[in-house]
Amino acid sequence: MTRPQTPRLREMRWWDIDPVLELEKDLFPEDAWSRGMFWSELAHSRGPEATRRYIVAVEGDRIVGYAGLAAQGDLGDIQTIAVARERWGTGLGGRLLTELLRAATAFECAEVMLECRVDNVRAQKLYERFGFEAIGFRRGYYQPGNVDALVMRLTTTPDGDFAPGSPSVRGTEING
Repeated sequence: MTRPQTPRLREMRWWDIDPVLELEKDLFPEDAWSRGMFWSELAHSRGPEATRRYIVAVEGDRIVGYAGLAAQGDLGDIQTIAVARERWGTGLGGRLLTELLRAATAFECAEVMLECRVDNVRAQKLYERFGFEAIGFRRGYYQPGNVDALVMRLTTTPDGDFAPGSPSVRGTEING
């Protein structure tokens, strides 16, 4: 029996959009992002004025996860994290989240926010392990299903690291 390969993380590029869309539609059929939304995000992810960081997890030649962060001033906003169903429970979601927090540190964000479907308890538990705290709701945020979003926040400690509960995010694991 062969051991499963550990997915490699790398920067998302335009040629990744179609395979990411396939995964997006499988995981979020009611509220999947469009091709244009991914193009728009990637347009802001390169160069000296970049305000986005998008990464993919690649296993062999297949994308098995992706994640993105937007930064504005000292606020980071996790836009998306997704992991292929067969990779759930393997720690890949935590690796992707760690990379987004590293990006937030590089962007000098003092806090990171996110919205999570209220019915996605698995994701909420991941965020809580990293120290995110629920701070409110956005009613009917996910359309067309009219599902509420739980708003969560993580703030940095005085030394600029994210805490409590989050692993150190000072180093870098992937290449840009």
